Amino acid sequence: MADIKTIDELDAHGKRVIMRVDFNAPIKEGKVTDDTRLAAALPSIQYLLDQGARLILMSHLGRPSGTGYEEAYSLAPVAKRLEELLAYRGTKVHFAHDTVGESAHNLADALQPGEILLLENLRFDKREKKNDPEFCKELAELAEVYVNDAFGTAHRAHASTAGIASLLPAYAGYLLANEVKTLTDMLENPRRPFVAILGGSKVSDKIKVIDALMDKCDSLIIGGGMCFTFLLAQGKQVGTSLKEEEWVEPAKDMIKKAEERGVKLLLPVDVVVADKFAEDAATKVVSADEIPEDKMGLDIGPETAALYASEIKGAQTVFWNGPMGVFEMKAFEAGTKVVAEEVAANEEADTVIGGGDSVAAVNKFGLADKMTFISTGGGASMELVQGEALPGVEALRK
Repeated sequence: MADIKTIDELDAHGKRVIMRVDFNAPIKEGKVTDDTRLAAALPSIQYLLDQGARLILMSHLGRPSGTGYEEAYSLAPVAKRLEELLAYRGTKVHFAHDTVGESAHNLADALQPGEILLLENLRFDKREKKNDPEFCKELAELAEVYVNDAFGTAHRAHASTAGIASLLPAYAGYLLANEVKTLTDMLENPRRPFVAILGGSKVSDKIKVIDALMDKCDSLIIGGGMCFTFLLAQGKQVGTSLKEEEWVEPAKDMIKKAEERGVKLLLPVDVVVADKFAEDAATKVVSADEIPEDKMGLDIGPETAALYASEIKGAQTVFWNGPMGVFEMKAFEAGTKVVAEEVAANEEADTVIGGGDSVAAVNKFGLADKMTFISTGGGASMELVQGEALPGVEALRK
């Protein structure tokens, strides 16, 4: 992080600071139902307010069409919730009903030190995702300094994450800086043994991550729907389980690569199968060698869960991305729960949860506070782990 300036180096007093945050929060009936992402940005917000900044925040929300205002995707409820979170300090949160228009400019100009202006959804303007130079310029004209604290969108080369950084002095907020440092340190200097746990539905989604981690970790645990493509690569039958026939050969190559690198690759030895993808399905535990041709695997079995737990128990560094099964359904949550509990129980290890469904799982089982670090960016964390440059981070380099 030495080549990226952080807000600690910024003299923000009296300056208009425009900060990209990730306020893509769930909203129901006009209210924010989960303010985790708002809370994650508070350290940077509070620091800049304490410095006397006139703070302009910008974010996207959901996936609007990009053709203008859509009530379902308005950030107005987020502005209200943010003001509630900052009520203890009496901070005023103004809301601009446009993003770069006359109203936004007037509100930005009128901001007092220690006040906040939240702009309307960036993605109401299709130029945001296109990193349009004119849109970048219009955003930059609202402020004197740019800060990026939205790690969850750092893998996107959008106007608010990349383009604007070339037009203003650019800094990283605490959230983004901490994400990059934690994930980079884990990859470059892990305490060993380093155990990586990968789940999720498709090998095709994770092949680059598997390949990258193969060069870093001591043990690699595979679960979720993608394990069935690996089982096929071992010559096993997987019934009606999710599988990617075209990825069987790459999976074979990964098994071979693990052997050559001395990486311990753990695959399921038993699975929970069902006759249908449903909560009320008839389930059965079978050996991974004997999956019935008319059944689908929807979770790792208890023997596999115990095997994985044993491996996690001895780790000094754990990276986990992706569930072991369809944990959203009670009938298929056990494997993911065992893994989550074992990661949480290993208090000696640095435990890093790599965004997405893994975060949902540790939250579901009430274990989030037992993890060393939980990434706020599923896609961004995966791209960083697989060695890709993140446009939103590269734009901040000195």
